[in-house]
Amino acid sequence: METRTCLAALAATFFLAGCASIPSGKADPRDPLERVNRSVYRFNVAADRAIFRPVAKAWRAVVPRPVRRGLSNFVGNLEYPVTIINEVLQGKLTDGGRDVTRLLINSVAGLGFFDPATRAGFERHDEDFGQTLGKWGVPPGPYLMVPLLGPSSLRDAPAKLADEYTNGRHYIQDANVRWGLWAADKLELRATLLDADATLERSYDPYAFVRNAWLQRRQYLVKDGAVDETPADFGDDTLPEVAPDSGADPGGVKPP
Repeated sequence: METRTCLAALAATFFLAGCASIPSGKADPRDPLERVNRSVYRFNVAADRAIFRPVAKAWRAVVPRPVRRGLSNFVGNLEYPVTIINEVLQGKLTDGGRDVTRLLINSVAGLGFFDPATRAGFERHDEDFGQTLGKWGVPPGPYLMVPLLGPSSLRDAPAKLADEYTNGRHYIQDANVRWGLWAADKLELRATLLDADATLERSYDPYAFVRNAWLQRRQYLVKDGAVDETPADFGDDTLPEVAPDSGADPGGVKPP
Protein backbone atom coordinates (compact mmCIF):
# COMPACT_ATOMS: atom_id res chain seq x y z
CA MET A 1 0.00 0.00 0.00
CA GLU A 2 2.84 2.39 0.85
CA THR A 3 4.50 1.70 -2.51
CA ARG A 4 1.27 2.47 -4.35
CA THR A 5 0.85 5.69 -2.40
CA CYS A 6 4.40 6.79 -3.22
CA LEU A 7 3.96 5.98 -6.92
CA ALA A 8 0.67 7.85 -7.00
CA ALA A 9 2.30 10.90 -5.41
CA LEU A 10 5.12 10.84 -7.95
CA ALA A 11 2.66 10.45 -10.82
CA ALA A 12 0.70 13.43 -9.55
CA THR A 13 3.91 15.42 -9.31
CA PHE A 14 4.79 14.86 -12.96
CA PHE A 15 1.17 15.37 -14.08
CA LEU A 16 1.10 18.75 -12.38
CA ALA A 17 4.42 19.72 -13.94
CA GLY A 18 2.56 21.08 -16.96
CA CYS A 19 0.86 23.58 -14.65
CA ALA A 20 4.05 24.71 -12.95
CA SER A 21 5.06 28.27 -13.65
CA ILE A 22 8.45 29.95 -13.85
CA PRO A 23 8.38 32.97 -11.48
CA SER A 24 10.70 35.11 -13.57
CA GLY A 25 8.89 34.20 -16.75
CA LYS A 26 12.29 33.63 -18.36
CA ALA A 27 13.76 30.17 -18.82
CA ASP A 28 17.30 29.46 -17.62
CA PRO A 29 19.28 27.81 -20.47
CA ARG A 30 20.89 25.44 -17.96
CA ASP A 31 17.45 24.24 -16.86
CA PRO A 32 15.30 23.44 -19.91
CA LEU A 33 13.20 21.05 -17.78
CA GLU A 34 12.43 23.74 -15.21
CA ARG A 35 8.67 23.22 -15.09
CA VAL A 36 9.08 19.52 -14.31
CA ASN A 37 12.00 20.20 -11.97
CA ARG A 38 10.00 22.75 -9.97
CA SER A 39 7.20 20.25 -9.47
CA VAL A 40 9.67 17.61 -8.30
CA TYR A 41 11.25 20.21 -6.02
CA ARG A 42 7.88 20.94 -4.40
CA PHE A 43 7.37 17.20 -3.89
CA ASN A 44 10.83 16.92 -2.29
CA VAL A 45 10.18 19.89 0.00
CA ALA A 46 6.86 18.40 1.13
CA ALA A 47 8.55 15.05 1.85
CA ASP A 48 11.35 16.81 3.70
CA ARG A 49 8.98 18.79 5.92
CA ALA A 50 6.80 15.78 6.64
CA ILE A 51 9.50 13.14 7.19
CA PHE A 52 13.17 13.93 6.76
CA ARG A 53 13.50 17.19 8.66
CA PRO A 54 11.68 15.94 11.81
CA VAL A 55 13.67 12.70 11.78
CA ALA A 56 16.93 14.64 11.32
CA LYS A 57 16.04 16.90 14.26
CA ALA A 58 15.36 13.86 16.44
CA TRP A 59 18.60 12.24 15.27
CA ARG A 60 20.62 15.33 16.22
CA ALA A 61 18.84 15.64 19.57
CA VAL A 62 19.15 11.98 20.60
CA VAL A 63 22.49 10.78 19.19
CA PRO A 64 25.56 12.32 20.91
CA ARG A 65 27.82 14.35 18.63
CA PRO A 66 30.93 12.11 19.13
CA VAL A 67 28.88 9.08 18.06
CA ARG A 68 27.54 10.92 15.02
CA ARG A 69 31.03 12.10 14.08
CA GLY A 70 32.48 8.60 14.46
CA LEU A 71 29.73 7.08 12.34
CA SER A 72 30.22 9.77 9.69
CA ASN A 73 33.96 9.04 9.65
CA PHE A 74 33.28 5.31 9.28
CA VAL A 75 30.92 5.78 6.33
CA GLY A 76 33.31 8.29 4.78
CA ASN A 77 36.13 5.78 5.09
CA LEU A 78 34.07 3.16 3.26
CA GLU A 79 33.31 5.70 0.51
CA TYR A 80 36.91 6.84 0.07
CA PRO A 81 37.80 4.34 -2.69
CA VAL A 82 35.41 6.38 -4.88
CA THR A 83 37.68 9.39 -4.47
CA ILE A 84 40.90 7.43 -5.00
CA ILE A 85 39.71 5.63 -8.14
CA ASN A 86 38.47 8.85 -9.69
CA GLU A 87 41.73 10.64 -8.87
CA VAL A 88 43.57 7.92 -10.82
CA LEU A 89 41.09 8.21 -13.71
CA GLN A 90 41.70 11.98 -13.78
CA GLY A 91 45.48 11.55 -13.72
CA LYS A 92 45.86 12.98 -10.21
CA LEU A 93 48.36 10.34 -9.18
CA THR A 94 49.98 12.36 -6.40
CA ASP A 95 46.63 13.05 -4.76
CA GLY A 96 45.69 9.41 -5.29
CA GLY A 97 48.82 8.21 -3.51
CA ARG A 98 48.26 10.58 -0.59
CA ASP A 99 44.64 9.47 -0.32
CA VAL A 100 45.62 5.79 -0.27
CA THR A 101 47.86 6.72 2.69
CA ARG A 102 45.00 8.65 4.27
CA LEU A 103 42.70 5.64 3.91
CA LEU A 104 45.26 3.30 5.46
CA ILE A 105 45.95 5.62 8.40
CA ASN A 106 42.28 6.10 9.20
CA SER A 107 41.50 2.40 8.74
CA VAL A 108 44.36 1.15 10.93
CA ALA A 109 45.18 3.90 13.42
CA GLY A 110 41.69 5.40 13.41
CA LEU A 111 39.81 2.07 13.28
CA GLY A 112 37.60 3.72 10.66
CA PHE A 113 35.84 5.83 13.30
CA PHE A 114 38.51 8.50 13.85
CA ASP A 115 40.42 10.81 11.53
CA PRO A 116 44.10 10.88 12.56
CA ALA A 117 45.10 11.34 8.90
CA THR A 118 43.84 14.92 8.82
CA ARG A 119 45.89 15.76 11.91
CA ALA A 120 48.89 14.16 10.16
CA GLY A 121 48.49 16.52 7.21
CA PHE A 122 46.59 14.28 4.79
CA GLU A 123 43.61 16.45 3.93
CA ARG A 124 40.38 14.97 2.60
CA HIS A 125 39.58 15.27 -1.11
CA ASP A 126 36.26 14.92 -2.89
CA GLU A 127 36.09 13.24 -6.31
CA ASP A 128 33.35 11.23 -8.00
CA PHE A 129 32.63 9.82 -11.45
CA GLY A 130 30.52 12.83 -12.43
CA GLN A 131 33.58 15.03 -11.87
CA THR A 132 35.71 12.58 -13.84
CA LEU A 133 33.32 12.74 -16.79
CA GLY A 134 33.49 16.53 -16.57
CA LYS A 135 37.29 16.37 -16.62
CA TRP A 136 37.09 14.18 -19.70
CA GLY A 137 35.03 16.83 -21.47
CA VAL A 138 31.53 15.44 -21.03
CA PRO A 139 29.15 18.42 -20.67
CA PRO A 140 26.79 18.47 -17.67
CA GLY A 141 23.65 18.57 -19.79
CA PRO A 142 20.35 19.81 -18.37
CA TYR A 143 19.89 20.35 -14.66
CA LEU A 144 17.71 17.68 -13.03
CA MET A 145 15.80 17.63 -9.76
CA VAL A 146 15.58 13.95 -8.82
CA PRO A 147 12.63 12.81 -6.66
CA LEU A 148 13.73 12.44 -3.01
CA LEU A 149 17.44 12.67 -3.94
CA GLY A 150 17.62 16.35 -4.90
CA PRO A 151 19.77 18.26 -7.43
CA SER A 152 21.72 16.56 -10.19
CA SER A 153 22.34 16.77 -13.93
CA LEU A 154 21.99 14.53 -16.94
CA ARG A 155 25.70 13.69 -16.65
CA ASP A 156 25.95 13.32 -12.89
CA ALA A 157 22.77 11.31 -12.16
CA PRO A 158 23.79 8.10 -14.02
CA ALA A 159 27.40 8.55 -12.84
CA LYS A 160 26.14 7.80 -9.32
CA LEU A 161 25.86 4.16 -10.37
CA ALA A 162 29.63 3.95 -10.93
CA ASP A 163 30.18 5.63 -7.55
CA GLU A 164 27.95 3.03 -5.89
CA TYR A 165 29.98 0.13 -7.28
CA THR A 166 33.28 1.64 -6.09
CA ASN A 167 31.92 2.35 -2.60
CA GLY A 168 33.04 -0.13 0.05
CA ARG A 169 29.59 -0.04 1.64
CA HIS A 170 28.15 -1.69 -1.48
CA TYR A 171 30.07 -4.90 -0.70
CA ILE A 172 28.83 -5.40 2.87
CA GLN A 173 26.93 -8.68 2.72
CA ASP A 174 24.39 -7.94 5.45
CA ALA A 175 21.69 -5.82 3.77
CA ASN A 176 20.49 -4.43 7.10
CA VAL A 177 23.97 -3.14 7.92
CA ARG A 178 24.52 -1.86 4.37
CA TRP A 179 21.32 0.12 4.17
CA GLY A 180 21.51 1.12 7.83
CA LEU A 181 24.85 2.81 7.18
CA TRP A 182 23.41 4.51 4.10
CA ALA A 183 20.41 5.80 6.05
CA ALA A 184 22.55 6.98 8.97
CA ASP A 185 24.84 8.86 6.61
CA LYS A 186 21.92 10.63 4.93
CA LEU A 187 20.37 11.46 8.30
CA GLU A 188 23.63 12.96 9.51
CA LEU A 189 23.97 14.99 6.31
CA ARG A 190 20.43 16.33 6.74
CA ALA A 191 21.10 17.08 10.41
CA THR A 192 24.22 19.11 9.62
CA LEU A 193 22.19 21.21 7.18
CA LEU A 194 19.32 22.03 9.51
CA ASP A 195 20.83 25.41 10.31
CA ALA A 196 20.75 26.32 6.60
CA ASP A 197 16.97 25.91 6.41
CA ALA A 198 16.22 29.44 7.53
CA THR A 199 18.53 30.94 4.91
CA LEU A 200 16.89 28.90 2.18
CA GLU A 201 13.37 29.78 3.30
CA ARG A 202 14.21 33.49 3.35
CA SER A 203 15.36 33.46 -0.26
CA TYR A 204 13.07 35.01 -2.88
CA ASP A 205 13.04 31.84 -5.00
CA PRO A 206 14.28 28.79 -3.05
CA TYR A 207 14.25 26.57 -6.14
CA ALA A 208 16.54 28.93 -8.08
CA PHE A 209 18.68 29.39 -4.96
CA VAL A 210 19.30 25.63 -4.70
CA ARG A 211 19.82 25.21 -8.45
CA ASN A 212 22.36 28.04 -8.76
CA ALA A 213 24.25 26.99 -5.66
CA TRP A 214 24.41 23.33 -6.73
CA LEU A 215 25.52 24.15 -10.29
CA GLN A 216 28.22 26.52 -9.06
CA ARG A 217 29.44 23.94 -6.56
CA ARG A 218 29.66 21.26 -9.26
CA GLN A 219 31.50 23.65 -11.56
CA TYR A 220 33.96 24.43 -8.76
CA LEU A 221 34.59 20.72 -8.12
CA VAL A 222 34.97 19.75 -11.78
CA LYS A 223 37.39 22.61 -12.45
CA ASP A 224 39.23 22.19 -9.10
CA GLY A 225 38.44 25.78 -8.20
CA ALA A 226 39.68 27.25 -11.50
CA VAL A 227 36.33 28.87 -12.33
CA ASP A 228 35.64 31.93 -14.43
CA GLU A 229 32.67 34.25 -14.84
CA THR A 230 31.91 33.70 -18.52
CA PRO A 231 28.23 32.76 -18.95
CA ALA A 232 27.45 29.81 -21.17
CA ASP A 233 24.56 27.47 -21.93
CA PHE A 234 23.98 24.05 -20.37
CA GLY A 235 26.40 22.46 -22.84
CA ASP A 236 29.50 23.12 -20.72
CA ASP A 237 30.62 23.54 -17.13
CA THR A 238 31.05 27.33 -17.16
CA LEU A 239 28.28 29.03 -15.24
CA PRO A 240 27.14 32.56 -14.56
CA GLU A 241 27.35 33.83 -11.02
CA VAL A 242 24.38 33.59 -8.69
CA ALA A 243 22.25 36.73 -8.77
CA PRO A 244 23.45 39.19 -6.10
CA ASP A 245 20.15 39.10 -4.20
CA SER A 246 20.12 35.35 -3.82
CA GLY A 247 22.80 35.18 -1.11
CA ALA A 248 23.70 31.69 -2.26
CA ASP A 249 26.65 29.89 -0.75
CA PRO A 250 27.60 27.04 -3.09
CA GLY A 251 28.80 24.92 -0.21
CA GLY A 252 26.12 25.71 2.33
CA VAL A 253 22.76 24.86 0.83
CA LYS A 254 20.88 21.72 1.64
CA PRO A 255 19.58 19.46 -1.07
CA PRO A 256 15.81 19.35 -0.56
